Amino acid sequence: MKIVYGISNIKKYLGAVVALGVFDGMHCGHRRILKETVTQARKIKGHSVVVTFWPHPQKEASLYSLSHRLKLIAELGVDICIVINFNPAFSRTRPEDFVKGVLVAKIGAQYIYIGKNFKFGRGASGDCRLLKNLARFYHFRLKVFNIIRINHQVVSSTRIRRLISDGKLSAAERLLFKPVSVLGTVVKGDSLARRLGFPTANINPHHEILPPRGIYAVRVIIGKKKLQGVCYIGSRPTISKKILKGRPKNIEVHIFNFKRNIYGRAVEIQFLGKIRKEKKFATHQDLVRQVRIDILHARDKFFLPLAYHNS
Repeated sequence: MKIVYGISNIKKYLGAVVALGVFDGMHCGHRRILKETVTQARKIKGHSVVVTFWPHPQKEASLYSLSHRLKLIAELGVDICIVINFNPAFSRTRPEDFVKGVLVAKIGAQYIYIGKNFKFGRGASGDCRLLKNLARFYHFRLKVFNIIRINHQVVSSTRIRRLISDGKLSAAERLLFKPVSVLGTVVKGDSLARRLGFPTANINPHHEILPPRGIYAVRVIIGKKKLQGVCYIGSRPTISKKILKGRPKNIEVHIFNFKRNIYGRAVEIQFLGKIRKEKKFATHQDLVRQVRIDILHARDKFFLPLAYHNS
């Protein structure tokens, strides 16, 4: 997927089928729009183009970082993703001017796909009704996707953020159509876990929304490899003496049977299920015994016995 940053770097694309939106959650509703964008572009032998914005126009805490969002968009087969810097100057753009000057004149949109509740332009005054009127004038075809409901509740990024923060990962996964995940960079830690016999990769996450403190069974994706392990999110109370609510969360992943140096690599951590809450132990030995139990629990409940070894 080609990534274009900024309006000034946009060029016209032959047979441009444009999906317009923030796509922060990349949930089932977003994925449906993007998949149909790709399908239509291939049908007309054109280009599938996603136009998205960063930072979040509503100043929401991002469910996914920009790099994570771009990774997920690329996985759906999109040809081009245009990232528009949502700064104060751009926020004052009239919706009509954005359609005429960017979508039509610069990209050459033949089709525009949006979700029914998408708003854009100055004061969020642009909507599907305006696009329907402009479609007739500028000769592009508009497709508006209805809001998806599951169990009579609207699927939205806001709802998913709340579910993840509350630890309701299974419910969030049903809306995402994939496990809740974190993209982060592996950074150096203090090597204490290694000295205790369980080397971990310390993760610097790229986005703000994390599951609650605790131990999780996880799938770890490094490049094209899918590995297995357990992830700890918390404030290390056994080491730090206290569980402090305001303390930044540490994210550490122990990957089963894995010894490679991955410092500086971007990894995706997919949360398969929670094993237990964070707990303070009296001694390091007690902590080690519990970690062994956690690993056995993760293997027995979440992974097939024959798949314990990572290659």
